[in-house]
Parts: sequence; C-alpha cells; structure tokens
Amino acid sequence: MNSNMTPRERVRAALRRENPDRAPLDIGGTTVTSMDVVVYEALKQRWGIESETVYMSQRAYLVLPCEEVLQRLHVDTRGVVMGAPDGRPDRRNADGSITDEWGVVWRRAADGHHYNPVGAPLAEAAREDLAKFDWPVPADPGRTRGLVARAKRLHEETDYAVTFSCTVGVGHLYQYLRGYEQFLVDIMSDEVFAEDMFDRILEVWMGIAAYALDAIGPYVDVVMFADDVAFQDRPIMRPEVYRRIIKPRHKQMVDLIRAKSGAAVLYHSCGAVFDLIPDFIDIGIDALNPVQVTAAGMGDTRRLKREYGGDLCFWGAIDTQDVLPHGTPDDVRAEVCRRLFDLGVAGGGYVAAAVHDIQADVSPENVIAMAEEVYRYRPTV
Repeated sequence: MNSNMTPRERVRAALRRENPDRAPLDIGGTTVTSMDVVVYEALKQRWGIESETVYMSQRAYLVLPCEEVLQRLHVDTRGVVMGAPDGRPDRRNADGSITDEWGVVWRRAADGHHYNPVGAPLAEAAREDLAKFDWPVPADPGRTRGLVARAKRLHEETDYAVTFSCTVGVGHLYQYLRGYEQFLVDIMSDEVFAEDMFDRILEVWMGIAAYALDAIGPYVDVVMFADDVAFQDRPIMRPEVYRRIIKPRHKQMVDLIRAKSGAAVLYHSCGAVFDLIPDFIDIGIDALNPVQVTAAGMGDTRRLKREYGGDLCFWGAIDTQDVLPHGTPDDVRAEVCRRLFDLGVAGGGYVAAAVHDIQADVSPENVIAMAEEVYRYRPTV
C-alpha cells in the first residue's frame, strides 16, 4: 500500500479494488454527489470564502464547489459538466417554469428547492409522432464550450481524479418526455412503442455523449450516468423487464463510454437495486452509486461488499436520509466509520460520498465531520 498517494491514484486504486492509503472522498465531482447551494454558502461563510458560486445544475440548485472549499474538505475528485446547448438552452417561461431542450417543462417545487418535471411533450404521442418530434441536436458547440479547457487543465496541471457527468439516462428521459405513469404503462402494455421510444432517446443520448467524449475522453478518469431503476422498497419493474428493455441500452451506453475514453464507468441508481447488481456488473459498470443504505436490501453494506465487492466498486453509502440531516457530528462520524469499514477495508473498492447530493437541511458541521472522518480514518483489518 502506498502511504502517500495522489488523489487520482487513490481513486484509481479504489476503482481497481486495491487498497489505497485511505478511502478517497467525492463531494462535488458529479451531479449526483454535489451539494445544495444553501449548505455550500454556509460552508463558505464559515470559512470566510468569497468566491463566485458556480452551478452544476441551476434547476437542482447544485454547485460546482470552488477549489478552496474542496481542499478544506480533502476532496479527491474534480468535476466537469457540459454546458448549455447554443441552439436550445433552457427557456424561462412567463409563469416561472422552465422548458428544457427536450421540450420538458419544469416548475419550482413548493419548498423553494429543485424544479420538478410538470409538462411531458410526448404524453399523448402515438408511435408515428415520434419521427416528427423535434429531438435535441447532439453536436451543439455550447455543450463543450469551456469543458475541454477545464478537463485538460485538471488532468495535466493537477493530480485530482477528473469526473464527468453525462446527460441523465434513457429511463429518466423517457419518464420526462412521456410522464412517469405513461412510462410504466408503456413498458408493461406496449413494448413496440416503448422500444421505438427508447431507441430514439438512446440515439440522441449516444450522440451527445460521443460529442463530449470525443473532446474530453483523454482527460477524464470517471464518467457517470444516472438512470434510476428502483424505488425505495423494490425495483421499478420486474428484473426480467429491465433485462429485456433497458439493460441492452445501458450496455450500449457503457460500451460507448469505453470506446470514447479510458475512463471508469460510474452508474447511479437510487433505491433497492440489490437484485440488479449482477446485471450492472454484466454490462461492465465499474462503480455503483449512491448505495442508498435506507432502501430495501442496501443497508447491509458488509453483505454488499462480501457478495459483489470482488467485481464492483461502491461509491456513496453515507446516509443522507437520516444521519446527515438529523444526526450530530458524532453520529455522522460513526456512520462514516461503519461504511468505510464495511465497504473499504477488504480489498479497497470504495469511494466515500453521501447518498446522492447533500441537501439544504444538512448543517455545515455535519459536512465537515463527514469529510474529516474520511480523511482521518485508517482501518485496521
């Protein structure tokens, strides 16, 4: 074990399921491991940091943390995200809602945080309408404006692991375009329509990912895509339906990432995905996020490591549903130690991170406690 690894070496070792000098930490590396602007501003105020706030996603109020915050938290990753397309950036409507490049309408939630999809442009579409729909243009220069310079600089001038967030996956996009209820109806009662819809979405997704990765592929260590396939208590659909309809398309997405970069593939799905983990391994996923420990079958992280740790790196697992927002700093430190021991001691294979983005109800003290415990922890087997 190298006792003085660089952050990039540390992340790469974890992905290879080797023992790094300590578990690497990700905060702000991707759109599913960042933090809400409220807790970010509280951290900056606490430390007297006056840097400009840069957003990963303004619809989700997620930030791209500044270098001083990342260094104070001992973070091993540095994130890069695509820009807005020139041809069809988000359009703000008179009622305050936003229409994105896919034609999906988003409205701000009542609590003042996050925008939720409220308008599905293909909700009433028949199969013949799909060919006439105004699909996004993948090769839009706005997507990579500034992206290449940041990724290249981080790769060549720093020793951090460079992490890139792709557009959300084909399942999410289907749900946004058709509406969640109609998505479920389609996959269970009209597979011909569903297959056509998925293929059209996949074509655009692959085009966008290829356009970005052709530009930054040599500079990134990890590529993440997010596509939830589970609720908190069970998968969204029967495993055989996932395997028949969605898994082959996820495989194409993984294969494209591999073809366009030398990066590891980080896949994000919330929920009770335990029974689908062998499928994720089968399609070539290197790391699984967020390891939602409050979901059915996911809380026994020692079992996860025992059964799947030989084939998969776990990325996340620090509880954001209860411990981070409601626990004390000591509770947070205990949670961190448990997950580090369960997932990282035997053969590495763990990147510490919160379960999904750190939300506005988490105190800066608890974020600091999480980061400091990861940095401090040295396991004894």
